[in-house]
Amino acid sequence: MGTYFPYIPLRLAFSQNRSKILIFLDGKSMNIKINKIVNFLFEVGTLRKVARAHRQILLTNDFTDNISSHSFRVVYIGYFLAKLEKSDSEKVVLMCLMHDLPEARSNDQNWVHKKYVKVFEEEIIKDQLANVPEEKELIELAREYAERKTKEARLAKDADLIDQIMLLREYEWVGNKEAEIWLEGKEQEKRLFSKSAKKLAKEIYTQKPGSWWNNIWTAKRR
Repeated sequence: MGTYFPYIPLRLAFSQNRSKILIFLDGKSMNIKINKIVNFLFEVGTLRKVARAHRQILLTNDFTDNISSHSFRVVYIGYFLAKLEKSDSEKVVLMCLMHDLPEARSNDQNWVHKKYVKVFEEEIIKDQLANVPEEKELIELAREYAERKTKEARLAKDADLIDQIMLLREYEWVGNKEAEIWLEGKEQEKRLFSKSAKKLAKEIYTQKPGSWWNNIWTAKRR
C-alpha cells in the first residue's frame, strides 16, 4: 500500500523485502536503491578519517583537522559568501559539500604532492555517484565546480580558501611558525575571486580566534 499526495501524481511503496523504495510518477516507475544510498553515505563518513595533508609541511599533528571538519566550515563560509554576492546559495552550499568528496578515494594532497601526483577526480566522482539518485545533476555540479567558470563555482572555491586562511590564523595564534610564514605570503588570499571573500580575509587577519567568546564567558552558573 502506497502513500498518496493529493496534488502530485506520485506514489511511494516499499519493495517486498523493504530494501528499496519504489516511486511511481506519471505511470513510470523509478527504483531508488536504498542500499546504494547507504553505501555512499558510509563512504562520505570516512572523510572524518582522512587527515589533511598540509599537516606534514605545517609540522603539526592536529588530528581534529580532517576533510570532514574542513568541509563543515567551508559550507557555512560558502553560504554567507553566496548571500553577500547575491548568488545561488543552495548551489554554492552543495558545491562546498562535494568539493573534497573524491578525497575519500584519492586522499588529500598538499602543494608539494601536487607537483608529483596526478589524481583522476572526474573518474572518482563518477564512480562514487554511480546509481545514486540525482546522479547526473551531482556529477554536473562537480564538473562545474572543477571548471571554476561560473560565479557559484568560484564562490565555493573562495570558501575553501577562506577556511584555509582561518585555519592558518588559528595555528599562528598558538605559535606555529610555518603557519605564520604562510599567512605572510598570502598565497590563499591572492587566489580569491570575490570582493566579499577578500573582505573576510582582511578581517580574519585582525581578529583573534577566541574573539567570539570574549563577551560571553562567566565564572558564575545560571
